[in-house]
Amino acid sequence: MKVTLLIPTLNEIDGMRAIMPLIKKEWYDQIIILDGKSTDGTIEYAKKQGYFVYVQKNPGIRQGYMEVLPYIEGDIVLTFSPDGNSIPELIPKLIEKMKEGYDMVIVSRYLEGAKSDDDDIITGFGNWLFTKTINVLHGGHYTDAMVIFRAYKKDLIYSLDLDKDESYSTAEKLFRTKISWEPLLSVRAAKRKLKITEIPGDEPPRIGGERKLQILKWGAAYYFQFISEKFFWR
Repeated sequence: MKVTLLIPTLNEIDGMRAIMPLIKKEWYDQIIILDGKSTDGTIEYAKKQGYFVYVQKNPGIRQGYMEVLPYIEGDIVLTFSPDGNSIPELIPKLIEKMKEGYDMVIVSRYLEGAKSDDDDIITGFGNWLFTKTINVLHGGHYTDAMVIFRAYKKDLIYSLDLDKDESYSTAEKLFRTKISWEPLLSVRAAKRKLKITEIPGDEPPRIGGERKLQILKWGAAYYFQFISEKFFWR
């Protein structure tokens, strides 16, 4: 199975300089830097290291995912944050678990003693609430349903309709925001009773850059998705 390491960036030059040298070439078959029009030198740094860089045309991480889809060659997509929140040394463990036949493997910040040093009271409670809601409404068994650091079969993007705008459009219009597809991936994978597991992994503090969370808008949009998915997606 080929592995595509997909790394979204937006003004993450400090994190890129600290984290990217720790990622070994033998861990992946393809690496894509998906950039949201950085202005701090992130794009120039990535190109200088020889990485393939795709600069998205439309704002929003999901829009970036959609645009870069045709360039993804791997059977497995592994999404990784280069801002310091994701630990590079866990990448081989994710891939090994996927090779055991799982459809998705998540690096959980709350499993078996793992912790998030980036959480505050609001985000910590939100992650707990959203994960609990997905488990109750959709039969999941997650400890961390929201995190970006995960690996999954590329085919899930199509079989779970993650590539369709209608899967997000109502929530995005209602709350005037752009959301990502990781939470919806967690929901629909649970509903389909796919083979899913988690491995524990700490979330260190971010390195430089600015936190990009839209806590209220994203929270409301995701929660709307979780509830509407109970009744409308089959």
